[in-house]
Amino acid sequence: MEGTVSKKLSSENIVIALTKGRILKEVLPLFASAGIIPAEDIAKSRKLIFDTNLPNLRLMIIRGADVPTYVEFGSADIGIVGKDVLVEYGAERFYEPLDLKLAKCRLMTAEPNPSIDKTDKSQRTRVRVATKFTRITSEYFASRGEQVDLVKLNGALELAPSLGLADVIVDIVDSGMTLKANGLEAKEVVLEVSSRVIVNKGSMKIKNSQIRKILTQLSEKVGSDYK
Repeated sequence: MEGTVSKKLSSENIVIALTKGRILKEVLPLFASAGIIPAEDIAKSRKLIFDTNLPNLRLMIIRGADVPTYVEFGSADIGIVGKDVLVEYGAERFYEPLDLKLAKCRLMTAEPNPSIDKTDKSQRTRVRVATKFTRITSEYFASRGEQVDLVKLNGALELAPSLGLADVIVDIVDSGMTLKANGLEAKEVVLEVSSRVIVNKGSMKIKNSQIRKILTQLSEKVGSDYK
């Protein structure tokens, strides 16, 4: 929310929150091409905050699920995170000016392969869906006029159907190999996912020129205009 902003916004420093893992690996070369380089090797350090070659810009390395929170409340001015996380969190809480077109994947439904599935669903009155994206999943099935029972899981979703916990899962799919290895088949696309830049609403007002410069540098490298 725009009114809930930390005191950090009065500073001239810019803090960018980056998502650990695949997004970080793909974003760092993009940053380097845009002239933003960490002062030390992030992969070899346990630190979470890093200086850069630019005197007033620092990088914060955190879990993707936490990036929107740090940006919303102003502890980070800018964040880079997957579209799936933004939609689940509530994208209206900050600006989303740029799609970096990195770390692309899909949020999809997946079901057991009929030739492999041996679980007994005779006692089920409604389809049971396991996912960590409960908001997105609920809205997706509601838009189709389907009522489902949601099971919140944060990991190992592929096990849920084979153990009788769920009939369907909704999860991120890249190559689909993990699904296949666990007897599942990808079915419907729920959401196309890529890495997005988000900006704290207060930061955009107070540090407008600095933030717009960063957005311009990044947008030039990915070949698209920012909003």
